[in-house]
Amino acid sequence: MHRNNITPPHLSRALKGLMTRLAPYAAAASAALILWHAARDTPTSTAFVPAPLVYPHATHHDAMPQPLPLSTAQGALPAIAQQASVGATVQVIVGRNDTLDGIFRRMALDTADLAAIRQLPGIRQSLDFLKPGDAIKVTHNDGEIKELTRKVSETQTLKVVRQNAGFAAQMIDNPVQTRIRTATATIDSSLFQAAEAAHISDVVAMKLANVFAWDIDFVLDIREGDHFTAVYEQIYQDGKYLRDGEVLAAEFVNSGKVYQAVRYVTDSGSARYYTPQGLPMRKAFLRAPVEFSRVSSGFNPHRMHPILNRIRGHMGTDYAAPTGTPVHAAGEGRVSFAGKRGGYGNALVLAHSNSVSTLYGHMSRFARNIRVGTRVQQGEVIGYVGMTGLATGPHLHYEYLVNGIHKNPQTVPLAGAEPLHADALEKFRHLTAPLLASLAPDSSPSGSAHDKAAAAVSGATDAPFAIEPPAAEPPAVAAFHVSSVLDSGSGIPGDPSRISLN
Repeated sequence: MHRNNITPPHLSRALKGLMTRLAPYAAAASAALILWHAARDTPTSTAFVPAPLVYPHATHHDAMPQPLPLSTAQGALPAIAQQASVGATVQVIVGRNDTLDGIFRRMALDTADLAAIRQLPGIRQSLDFLKPGDAIKVTHNDGEIKELTRKVSETQTLKVVRQNAGFAAQMIDNPVQTRIRTATATIDSSLFQAAEAAHISDVVAMKLANVFAWDIDFVLDIREGDHFTAVYEQIYQDGKYLRDGEVLAAEFVNSGKVYQAVRYVTDSGSARYYTPQGLPMRKAFLRAPVEFSRVSSGFNPHRMHPILNRIRGHMGTDYAAPTGTPVHAAGEGRVSFAGKRGGYGNALVLAHSNSVSTLYGHMSRFARNIRVGTRVQQGEVIGYVGMTGLATGPHLHYEYLVNGIHKNPQTVPLAGAEPLHADALEKFRHLTAPLLASLAPDSSPSGSAHDKAAAAVSGATDAPFAIEPPAAEPPAVAAFHVSSVLDSGSGIPGDPSRISLN
């Protein structure tokens, strides 16, 4: 069967040819129609008249705004824009990799003015040394610099002003005032919770922990009822609080044992903490190489291994902490081993003086530039917590050995650093006595011990602290008590870390 064609072939070809010839004319007609509609719908050049605002109690004349003249409507915007550029003051926050040249170009400021300012004597380094977060304030007229200011340091501000003869620069001093605060807190769960309740910043709490780090393990040794007192600086400027300064003196009562420390700057300019007897707080080794972690397993020579399921002595202390937590060198020494060591996983061994060595196991990785032969300082980061080797969770396994014999890291006696010489003790006692007195319970009228400490420190010309007593001193002693539940055995309530053993 053959299909029937409705349209003969010759008619189809004729129709296609006709459509091809008519197509250009149809397009031209469509374009003309579009242009006609556009011209017809375009309004006349009159000022825009907003819709009338209707006020309930206004007259009809007040409710109907009058149309603005065309010249006023057209000229208002350029006049406002020109006024905004006259004497404009802008503040720029320095970003990463920012330079003054880049800032000037980005803000369309005159770079010739920048070159002239840089030629002023003695300010180029202060001007060009930028850090992310610095603020630069510029007043300009259409890019021409009239005034530039930037804070060079906490106590100095650079100000550059255009004068008739050129630019002039000056350093403006912004002095700070140091106030002494004494605060006391009782621990029911953790150091930081007690500090927070006493309105002591985490910075001061951390410094306090560092002062006693050689005597107290703030993970294992902290007990409910322990309490501490801190005498520390608070820095103000123009009556506004800026930050906390140094801890000048501190007392920590741990399980009934009293530890006291006072800050003293030696004749060589080094600031250290000493006991009231002039003995250094710093010891040859830290009690714990990981800050504020949880002890998941202590020293136990007869422990049943959780993975091997047989008696295998646990010859160190395990500190459970998240993977990546920094591990610090317990003491100054040399790396004698760094690599994989059986069940220890990634392990590092430090050789110290007096035949002492320390081992750090299960680390996720070592710190940069750590290799055999590298010398490290006490407190230096040597690696990061992990769970390599035979481990049931992320933690650090730490061992302390003397002549190859394991000792309990938590109880082994630690040798102290060099004490003060006899000829320096008299000066030390004279300068630190007021600070130590402020740690004692105040039996005299309120604040007198604190006032004596502040007066003695500020009045001593050779004192290691620069104190300027303010006109209005905050309360001398703030005593607080923390009420919370103590999670016995962990030191960190609700810690989700898995118990991890070596």
